[in-house]
Amino acid sequence: MINTKKITPFITIGILDLLVFGQSLPDLPKRELEKAGSRMLLKQLLGMQDFILDYHSTKKPFLKGRTEHISISHSHDKLAIIINEKENTGIDIELLRDKVIRIKHKFLSDSEMEFAKEDVDKLITIWAAKEAMYKVYGLKELDFKKNLFVEKFEGAVIFGKIDNGNFKKQYRLISENIDEYKMVYVLNEL
Repeated sequence: MINTKKITPFITIGILDLLVFGQSLPDLPKRELEKAGSRMLLKQLLGMQDFILDYHSTKKPFLKGRTEHISISHSHDKLAIIINEKENTGIDIELLRDKVIRIKHKFLSDSEMEFAKEDVDKLITIWAAKEAMYKVYGLKELDFKKNLFVEKFEGAVIFGKIDNGNFKKQYRLISENIDEYKMVYVLNEL
């Protein structure tokens, strides 16, 4: 039900199977199940019961009174949380499905379009990488097509950047397949 792993001495990721977790709470609505799952997964990752999960006005999660940076993502039956003790972070988990082909024009730049074409795995990876960077930025003013960019990639390491004129940063991200899901998280700022 829970899978946790230490990525670096400062980064830990936890993944929760919401379908299995939900069996113990069968009457809970999906949104409440996700909240309960986030809390339970954070207890496991932090190794403690006593913490306050809160949200900025932009809906970016944080741990009140603590210095760790966190990001939370859920898609269908999976919930993923990343904790980075050093720097701002982002994570996204997405179910691999071809629906992304119909919306690719909304989030891909011309060069990303040329690179990904109709490849569902590449399209979902780019979407998830952009979501992860969007969560690092933490404000709602980014356009996925005009401000978030992903370089061509082969394998698990991805390079991306945020550029909205006032904010320009580059990131190294990691992509992983988990069952029928794609998870992408920010490893570090470059």
